[in-house]
Amino acid sequence: MVALGNRQQHGVDYEETFTPFAKMTTVRLILAIAASQGWPLSQMDVNNAFLHGDFKEEIYMTPPPGFFSTPSTDVCKLKRSLYGLKQAPRAWFDKFRTTLINFSFVHSQYNSSLFLCKTLNGIVLLLIYVDDIVITGTDSTLISKLKEHLCQSFHMKDLGPLQYFLGLEVQSTDTGLFLHQHKYTRDIISLAGLQDGRSVDTPLEVNVKYRRDDGDFISDPSLYRRLVGSLNYLTITRPDISFVVQQVSQFMQAPTHIHLAAVRRIIRYLQGTSDKGLFFPVGTSIRLDAYSDADWAGCSDTRRSITGWCMFLGDSLVSWKSKKQQRISKSSTESEYRAMSSACLEIIWLRGLLGELGFSQAEPTQLHADNTSANQIVANTVFHERTKHIEVDCHSIRDAYDSRVISLPHINTSLQTADVFTKALSRKRHQFLVDKLMLHNHPSSI
Repeated sequence: MVALGNRQQHGVDYEETFTPFAKMTTVRLILAIAASQGWPLSQMDVNNAFLHGDFKEEIYMTPPPGFFSTPSTDVCKLKRSLYGLKQAPRAWFDKFRTTLINFSFVHSQYNSSLFLCKTLNGIVLLLIYVDDIVITGTDSTLISKLKEHLCQSFHMKDLGPLQYFLGLEVQSTDTGLFLHQHKYTRDIISLAGLQDGRSVDTPLEVNVKYRRDDGDFISDPSLYRRLVGSLNYLTITRPDISFVVQQVSQFMQAPTHIHLAAVRRIIRYLQGTSDKGLFFPVGTSIRLDAYSDADWAGCSDTRRSITGWCMFLGDSLVSWKSKKQQRISKSSTESEYRAMSSACLEIIWLRGLLGELGFSQAEPTQLHADNTSANQIVANTVFHERTKHIEVDCHSIRDAYDSRVISLPHINTSLQTADVFTKALSRKRHQFLVDKLMLHNHPSSI
């Protein structure tokens, strides 16, 4: 039985509808920690999760056809949530959260879908994404009790060791964890009809800039939108295509044939690299390092710069971004400064989350940048004439620097890992940076 949620009225039949879900950065961070520390990873699934939710509102529903043998004016008062109701996801999460808190778990301050419990024997982490649950930690006794408690409280299935989560495939080896989307990649190639196409070495040609009005518009952009949407989800484990996917995503409203050709090139690149995925090695240090870069005036239409940064936990890549900046920068130094400020916010959040998990960062996190002038602006507390127009929130990086949350070592441009998130690169340069991102081939293909 499914309710017709489209007939609900806000303020009458429902209030809160949003349910928290796990950030992919948190998923990768926990997988990296589990691989490094040798923690077991297990998965559970909830049967008919939304049916477990309890309502705060009084909701009445017209009985479905055939419920009464004769026509009736009676209505049903719902005691539990049904699929289709707008507040069903929220009601389910509230019920699950209450159950865990009563079992001595604590809600994370840094991710609303993460719960943890610290005992004398160690720590247990639980991460939930709607009805998919990942459990890891060092206290095996508490993990067993937790699974038993969840099975008694809800209709649960213990799926054993983590292998498949939200379309992500997890493979454990003696040397670490391999996270990939191999099957999903093959589906995208089939959707584009390029199974027999020739592969290319890079996802984007060097020195190519795309504009909104390049070429003739596509009469039916539905395929373009489906492909770009699929590629966006693929960037969860393929940071090497983040920049070019960010580029083609700007033309979703009115794509042209040239933009479609760019999407097809990305897929041809994936065809030759479909076995690649993120590798989280065993025994890597739990130390956070960051790289920040920018491409000044990289957008041909708006002349806005492109921000690119990435974060490593030891040797494991856990977070990255490629995004067009919101304001036009007057110089390359300013664009680099904005990128560093954006990266600093992610560093602060990751350091807080790591501290909550018991891996506090004693030393300042190194934010590697290749622009000496931008580093000097951060270190200098005097507001220069050339920086007074920059928004106040960008200058928050100075507080982080002064309080030793970050340090700013200069890095040579040739070694700047974040370069791959800001521009198209040559084949040799692209492959060099992809290797630094810890993108490996699937173990079975080696």
